[in-house]
Amino acid sequence: MDISALTGLSAADYLDTVAGNTLLAESPEETFDSVLASAMNMLNETNDLQNDSDAAKMEFVLGKADNPHDMQIAGAKALEALQYTTAIRDKMLDAYKEIMNMQI
Repeated sequence: MDISALTGLSAADYLDTVAGNTLLAESPEETFDSVLASAMNMLNETNDLQNDSDAAKMEFVLGKADNPHDMQIAGAKALEALQYTTAIRDKMLDAYKEIMNMQI
């Protein structure tokens, strides 16, 4: 099928691009160590957002903050980060379980 009329690229160009972007191609920056370091950074960022949310709540309760929207925004950011972190953890546990169930 000729797709050059739609994209300006030929099918051969498309196949070359897809072949160059395979998921199995390992680049030096995508090692297990870098993935683990990225996960740890994500945990630290989530923890920081949770602490910011708690601080914003305390400021509001003590009357130091006039705007409740800042408290709500900090809480929403913390909740979103926690949900994202939990989803990543669940996927990592699923991958671990799948690897452990493999027959050798």
